[in-house]
Amino acid sequence: MYSIGEGRTSRGSKCNLTNSIYSPPFVLQAKTIMSQAENEVNVTVTIGDVKVEFSGSAETVTASVMNFLLKEVPSMDLARKILLNYAAQELIETYSHLIKITPEGPRVILNTDVKLSDKDIVALQLVAARIAKDLGRLQDNSMQVSDIHAATALNPKSISSRISEMVKAGHVARDEKEPSKYRITTAGIHWLNSTIPKKIRPGQ
Repeated sequence: MYSIGEGRTSRGSKCNLTNSIYSPPFVLQAKTIMSQAENEVNVTVTIGDVKVEFSGSAETVTASVMNFLLKEVPSMDLARKILLNYAAQELIETYSHLIKITPEGPRVILNTDVKLSDKDIVALQLVAARIAKDLGRLQDNSMQVSDIHAATALNPKSISSRISEMVKAGHVARDEKEPSKYRITTAGIHWLNSTIPKKIRPGQ
């Protein structure tokens, strides 16, 4: 259930009342604007990244909002089951024990008892760059081989070979504007999510 704010004003004045009702997975904001000449209701419905506004009489807006919710919410719920995307918060929660944002930039910092392959470390460094970009610490989430070498101290030849392997697998992609730079792909993060837990015990 949701309610729309109501208000009464003196002749010729306006009253703006806003109510926010949160009931996952959508947020409904309703604003009532009343004046001498009109009684208009404005409603904004936000579902994830989708934002829709309705305005008009209370009866019209109520019907429109209900029709929208009945038609769109089931399809959006269905779409969520097939969409794959990793937000910065999710990446931080998953890799905060392996990745740190330092004054020198994003870095892969491992405990001495953690053993990962060069490919794992390169992929993690690219994830670190993506997190830093999403947090506003970097302007770009792609890196050159020399950048990865400077951050990880891995052999440049090994970095190049591992990147070539990951590009072929679709786990890393070349930057469209600067082909010498590389970024982690969504498929690459998905692969890394399944690889790292097998190599690191809880608490490491």
